[in-house]
Amino acid sequence: MIDFIVGTLGISIPLVLAALCGAITERSGVVDLALEAKLLFGAFAAAAVSYATGSATAGLVAGMATGAAVAALQLWLALVCSAQQVIVGIALNLLAAGGTRFLLQLIFHEGAATPTCDAYDGSLFANPILWLAVVATVALPFALQRTRWGLRLRAAGDRPEALHAVGVSPTATRFAAGLVGGALAGAGGAQLALAVGVFSADMSNGRGYTALVMVILARWRPALAALACLGISLADAAQTQLQLAGTLIPRELSPLLPPVLTLLVLAIFPTPANAAPRSLGKL
Repeated sequence: MIDFIVGTLGISIPLVLAALCGAITERSGVVDLALEAKLLFGAFAAAAVSYATGSATAGLVAGMATGAAVAALQLWLALVCSAQQVIVGIALNLLAAGGTRFLLQLIFHEGAATPTCDAYDGSLFANPILWLAVVATVALPFALQRTRWGLRLRAAGDRPEALHAVGVSPTATRFAAGLVGGALAGAGGAQLALAVGVFSADMSNGRGYTALVMVILARWRPALAALACLGISLADAAQTQLQLAGTLIPRELSPLLPPVLTLLVLAIFPTPANAAPRSLGKL
């Protein structure tokens, strides 16, 4: 049972951090379909820097910085260049899928994975990324409701004209939210690589899209999105156990458990059309 709980927590970390990124970026009014790109580029940067320096901590910092850099590019295209935000997200995800393979070949002369790097492969509770996820899950909801930064962020997503009226730039507010979110998603990517000591191509495996679904399911509330990610991680860990046991359901069907559970929850608890931030996707 302890191993099952630890496994569930380990699986949930990248999802939770990506969901927190999606929640605060979208609450500020920017459609965030680029979560997959932030995870994937963050994972590559973490593995590459950890390999070069021999330090998993340096890898974590690199992953967070890279996630923030991807977010900065996304926000520049969406807010400064007025590019269609859904297309920007999809393009960045495609860039991450092909770009990380290119970088693997360019830097390591490998098409599939980096060499083994320094990793957080000891106790999960000694992994600083776990505690970053815990602190962020608690701090972000508080910051959204109780701080000036959170008030401005919510206003940027719901009533940007109110920010204009008091002399605050909605664009600057959205940039600030997106960079914080990008750093968190980059840390989620770092967890993917530093938990196993290697980056492999496409290792995000759709987690960014899953995290965004959890954000929508949670009606853009960060704490509930994190809880939803924990639930989907529980299902993911359960399907692994079912595959190993080979009982109850056929092994071929057990990987379907997490997406089927997600669809059932969405069917039972549909998200109202007016739950999204009012200015989501609008400049």
